[in-house]
This record gives sequence, structure tokens and C-alpha cells, in this order.
Amino acid sequence: MAVTILVVEDELAIQELIALNLKKAGHIVLCASDAEQAKKMVNNVLPDLVLLDWMLPDMSGLELAKKLRREDRTKAIPIIMLTARVQESDKIAGLDAGADDYITKPFSPRELLARIKAVLRRRLPEMSDEIIDIGGLKLDPVTHRVHAAAVDESSKMAEISLGPTEFRLLHFLMAHKERVHTRAQLLDRVWGDHVFIEDRTVDVHIRRLRKILEKVGREYLVQTVRGTGYRFSVECEEENIE
Repeated sequence: MAVTILVVEDELAIQELIALNLKKAGHIVLCASDAEQAKKMVNNVLPDLVLLDWMLPDMSGLELAKKLRREDRTKAIPIIMLTARVQESDKIAGLDAGADDYITKPFSPRELLARIKAVLRRRLPEMSDEIIDIGGLKLDPVTHRVHAAAVDESSKMAEISLGPTEFRLLHFLMAHKERVHTRAQLLDRVWGDHVFIEDRTVDVHIRRLRKILEKVGREYLVQTVRGTGYRFSVECEEENIE
């Protein structure tokens, strides 16, 4: 699945090489040469992941990572530090600053892509291309198809037709099964943090999703947690289904 990656690197040749390989892998790439430019880009478009060089001309990547982690809007963005520093103390400092991974230069494009994939799988499972099979539902992010096992287990799996928003919503909930998400969190992660719509929009799409899942007897998987939000759970709790 294509993700938006911000590359913060002041050496133009390295920046261009990284951007080229990320684009070849199907990702959307934003580039910044210093911390100030990176902050402006993040204010305009929230990236799914940041590749952050340690040595920047105006502010160290370490300090920028700390700033991103302190702000509510950016604290959950996965960060991979890029640096020529190889000492264990430097790696520990990078991880302590909030980095999710630490890659020492020089590195191969294959290693970088593998590290990005691993971090996304761990931090943002909804960005993964892996098929999710839970509670009788099988969702394929690559083909954008969802199949449901027959309730009586005597028939083949049936394909479910979902609109793009309902698909993204279901994918996110399935990728974070059993976790409760508020309406605001769902708006940020499913619709995007720069989309200005009311929280109740989430309720409308949840109802649509449940109505579709009801046709295959799986509406109970999308549950309401009163006063909090929604979750995907294989544990059927009637009082949490609205």
C-alpha cells in the first residue's frame, strides 16, 4: 500500500536517491533539506512515516524527533533515523528521542525498504499489504476485496461490496482489533487530519458498514463502546452493538 513518506536529508544526492527508490516502491515522497522546511511540510500534510537524518543544518534530527513526539498531532508518526553515527550510545540516544528504528549509512535501498515495511507493520498495521483474516472476514488491502465466510459454514466465502470509505474504516478497525478508538481518532486515521468534517460523520459510516455486514451475519464485529467510540472484536457483546 502506498504511504506518504517525508525524507528529511540535507545532502541532495542522498535525498534524491532515497526519493527515487521510494517512488519506485510506489510510495508518495515529500522532501525537506532542513528541520524548518520539514516542520512546514508536516503542518500542511501529515506523513505516514518520517526518514530523518541526524545531522541537519539548522537543528539536529534528534531535536526534531523530540519536537514531533511532544506534539499531539505528530507524536504517533513513525520515525526512522538515518545517520553515519555507529556508536551504541548514539543509537540509544536516537531511540530515546522517539525514533522507531535507526539505520546507519551507507545502507542499501533494499534494507531501507525492508526497515520501512517492518516499522509500518509494527506501528501502522493498516498501512500493510498483508491480508487480514479475523472473525470470518478476510480483507485484502491490495485488491480492495473483502470476503465473508458463510455463517452455517456450508457455503463458500462470499464477496462483500464496500464503498472506499467503508473499506478504509473496516481495514483500520480490523488492523487494530480489540482496541477502542474515539470518533476523533477515526477521523484522523481514516479520513485524514486535514479533513474538516463533524465527528458524527463516523457514526453514519459505521451504520453503513454494519448494514452491509449484517447481510453476512457479521454486524456484531463492529461494536460501540458507550461514551468512548468503536472497536472491532470477535467477542459478541450484545449491549455494545447499536
